Amino acid sequence: MLYGKEHVARYRETDGEEGHDWNGTVTLLLTTTGRRSGQERTTPLIYQLAGDDHIVVASKGGADDHPLWYKNIQSNPEVKVQVKGDKFTARARTATPDEKPALWKKMTAVWPDYDVYQTKTNRDIPVVVLERV
Repeated sequence: MLYGKEHVARYRETDGEEGHDWNGTVTLLLTTTGRRSGQERTTPLIYQLAGDDHIVVASKGGADDHPLWYKNIQSNPEVKVQVKGDKFTARARTATPDEKPALWKKMTAVWPDYDVYQTKTNRDIPVVVLERV
């Protein structure tokens, strides 16, 4: 099974033929700009579609702090996304309180552990909407 840098490398090399389908679900590559370094950072994330938008969860396995990629989008919401061979620029935003319940349900349907992760932390785990620009 692919993880981390190896996952990113194989996904890019094969346009997602390896890495898109992962552990019974699907992943995309999210590239953010480091809020301190200014360097690009790429993370494979489980996603689902909501209309034309891609949805991801900033879970970090239920850690008490947000994942670095989420902190990066708070500083610079313009991101690059790759879904299989489709590469595009998107604007990342945190789902509104009205949007979140339906989006959370959509994400836990494909990765039930998100509910477990939420029980591990007092942090409200954000759902992020990636809107193609």
